This record gives sequence, C-alpha cells and structure tokens, in this order.
Amino acid sequence: MKVLILWLASLVNEIHDQISLRIGIQMTDKELHFWVIGLVGIAFFLLVYPVFKWIDKFKFKTTILAFIYTFTVMVVLVFAIEIQQAITNRGQMEFSDAVIGLWGFIVLFFVYSVVAGIIYGFVQFIKRPKNKTTTNNSTTSLKKFRSK
Repeated sequence: MKVLILWLASLVNEIHDQISLRIGIQMTDKELHFWVIGLVGIAFFLLVYPVFKWIDKFKFKTTILAFIYTFTVMVVLVFAIEIQQAITNRGQMEFSDAVIGLWGFIVLFFVYSVVAGIIYGFVQFIKRPKNKTTTNNSTTSLKKFRSK
C-alpha cells in the first residue's frame, strides 16, 4: 500500500506539472487545489445527484443513504489507519487490510439488515388488519352518497 500511495503522490505531482505546462499559467499549490478539487467535486456531485434522486424513490431510502454515508466514512477511516501504520511503523501498511476491514463492515451490515428485515416483517404481520369486512363496509357506505 505504501507503494500505491507513493505512486499516487507522483501521479498528482505529474498532473500538477502537466496542468502548469499545458495551460501556461503558473499556479501556487493553493490555487491549483482550489480549481482541481473544486472541478472534481462538482463533477462527482453531478454524477452522484441523479443516483440519490433515484434512491429517493425507494421505501428504505434513509437506510440506503445512511449506508452509503457510513461506507464512505469507513473507507476514509480505513485508509487513515493504514497511512498511520506506515508513518508510525506500527504494523504493515497493506491494501488487503483495508479491503478486509471494509468487508467486515459489509458483512455485519448484511447481518443487521437481515435481523432488521425479520423484525420489520414481524411487526408488519402483527399490525395487519384483522378483519377485512371493516374496510369493505367503509367503502360501501361512501357509495350511497355518490350521485348517479
């Protein structure tokens, strides 16, 4: 993983140099970060927004959005831990550690989802109407007030 981070750092430096050469404008790091991160952020937002609008149509949209947010935070946390291990030399910095940690979250979330689904199904089963004739009588009483 250390090799990956060093490679990404050199890639970012190369992109910085190419932007400066091709555009012909010398920018400070802060100016370059302002424009590049700003443009990448807006591009990502424009990709994510339609997906979230689609998710908004689902029944369990809050759960889905909470999972996406939590997963994103977990990705940042896992890589922060791996970087911390490399800086402090307390453990091996490996990409596979990050992946297995995220798999742990996904598996435990799946278990949570199954348990929550069973409880939700049980509650819905208990709450269902006991007598179907009550709902039919209420609709037939409205029919007598309709004009012909």
